[in-house]
Amino acid sequence: MRHGDKVKNLGRKKAHRDALLSNLACQLIQHKRIVTTTAKAKALRVYVEPLITKGKENTTHQRRVVFSYLQDKEAIKELFGNVAEKVGGRPGGYTRIIKLGARVGDNAETAMIELVDFNEIYGKGKGEEKAATKKTRRAGGAKKKAETATEATPAEKAPEAE
Repeated sequence: MRHGDKVKNLGRKKAHRDALLSNLACQLIQHKRIVTTTAKAKALRVYVEPLITKGKENTTHQRRVVFSYLQDKEAIKELFGNVAEKVGGRPGGYTRIIKLGARVGDNAETAMIELVDFNEIYGKGKGEEKAATKKTRRAGGAKKKAETATEATPAEKAPEAE
């Protein structure tokens, strides 16, 4: 029985699994998007999200903790620089997994895992719409309409234009 065993082993021993996840995490941080199997993507999400959370606090201690997982100076620079800057306001959920279908060679289910804030297609369009529409109470709407009606009468604007 596997009571309490929540580690996704990926068919590997611990050292091999740690090396695999470390390499995948470095590539995800550097390239912002990678294609891998669905099982590896799900295991990588659990592995990399706490590291990104640590990357938001740029201290020597946090850098050393993350370096103990990744062992790649370039990935650390990218994580504590560009990535931390973009995900600063996000409380979690830094990655997105999109299933792509079966791989041709071995019929393995593939998926693309990406950093959410670096996707221009999904992230930017929704954020701009929300920023443009300001939420107000219903009582405030009547006041604005009354002000605009008194200010914008066509008879008053005609002499100003001349």
